Amino acid sequence: MQTILGAGGAIGTPLAKELTAYTRDIRLFGRHPVKVNESDQLMTGDLTSAEDVDRAVTGSEIVYLVAGLQYDHRVWRQQWPVIMTNVLAACAQHGAKLVFFDNIYMIDRDHLGHITETSPIRPSSKKGLVRATLVHMIEEAREAGTVDAMIVRAADFYGPRVGSSVLQETVYKPFREGKKANLLADPRHIHTYTFTPDAARATAQLGNTPEAFGEDWHLPTTHERLTGKDWIRLFAEEMGVNPGYRVMPGFLLSLMGLFVPILREMKEMNYQFDRDYVFDSSKFEQRFGWGATDPQEGVKAVVKAG
Repeated sequence: MQTILGAGGAIGTPLAKELTAYTRDIRLFGRHPVKVNESDQLMTGDLTSAEDVDRAVTGSEIVYLVAGLQYDHRVWRQQWPVIMTNVLAACAQHGAKLVFFDNIYMIDRDHLGHITETSPIRPSSKKGLVRATLVHMIEEAREAGTVDAMIVRAADFYGPRVGSSVLQETVYKPFREGKKANLLADPRHIHTYTFTPDAARATAQLGNTPEAFGEDWHLPTTHERLTGKDWIRLFAEEMGVNPGYRVMPGFLLSLMGLFVPILREMKEMNYQFDRDYVFDSSKFEQRFGWGATDPQEGVKAVVKAG
């Protein structure tokens, strides 16, 4: 049995599809799980409940923690450590391997120009501090030998029908509404993005590669050094619109955050956009022999999905 904790989100749904290449015994756990494959086993529960998590992990060989909590640092600080405690305890109890889907918020802001699996951890945001805590909890479990775990990481992501993508919130959705794109900082900076179908495929492959456990892995992400203006151009060309944009000053970001929660919470993350942000997934590509979807094809898939 392979179990997805936090099924139904930007990664959970495509991951469930990809896991069918390895098993038909897939359990989807969440507040409102919905079948992705006909043979999926559904289990309803709350990740903050130790009893629910233990029930979900029972009988599992591999557990994928891909939950996406409300994008609010207060929610993260309150719930993530509880969730990780529950998941690590359940995996230790039942001998399940853990794959944790992470981001790069805990990485030193001065090392964003080339982010690798060994980049230093030195968070400079409230959400980054939470992610660093989770990494420390996993590392402690690995060192103690209680849980065989790996951490897989993606850059900021985009993909078909993804509702939590900064790129889609600031570029695709405004274009769709006949408006200008809203950039968070200078559009001349490079910013690489991970395509969610690539992330799901790679996560499934890593989870089913026994020797990959005990390590951290960056998921396939384009090597094209695209700037904010380049991403705007790709979406504008695909959608047949004018590539207009505006750079949002801090007060406007705060104002728009009243209506778009992800933008409100992005204010403390603005440092990721005022400098080059280059995510390196060479380790994965060299090990498994494939890389990211071409950004033009990724943008086309996002627009086609609507």
